[in-house]
Amino acid sequence: MPLKSVVSERCRAFLAAGEEIRYLFPAMSLMISGMQLAAGYLVVVTERRVVVLACSRWRRNAPQSVWADHPRGTRLGPVEVHPSLGPTVRIGDLTLEVDEEYVPVIRAADLELDGGRGSPEDPLPDL
Repeated sequence: MPLKSVVSERCRAFLAAGEEIRYLFPAMSLMISGMQLAAGYLVVVTERRVVVLACSRWRRNAPQSVWADHPRGTRLGPVEVHPSLGPTVRIGDLTLEVDEEYVPVIRAADLELDGGRGSPEDPLPDL
């Protein structure tokens, strides 16, 4: 299900003035620093960078802080499919599980890095 526009607005608070969100998707990590811990994240791709926002434990679409900041040249894929987890991506040192419906968003963001011409629009824009 596409994220509602209120989620995008919450994410904008963590971006620089004038920085636009190109792609946005939720994800979850089950392991942090070798410890079992379910944690929610929002991955924001702008024209300049990839920002991983840590969310509240109880409100998965409410970002609380910047977990990681990577240059835009950072690839989000390849998407790996694990039988017990489902699709996962590795961004920096963080492995994130994503819902299958966001795999096209990840692939579109990576395709944009391959030349930019003819790149697809975000397949799940805000509602």
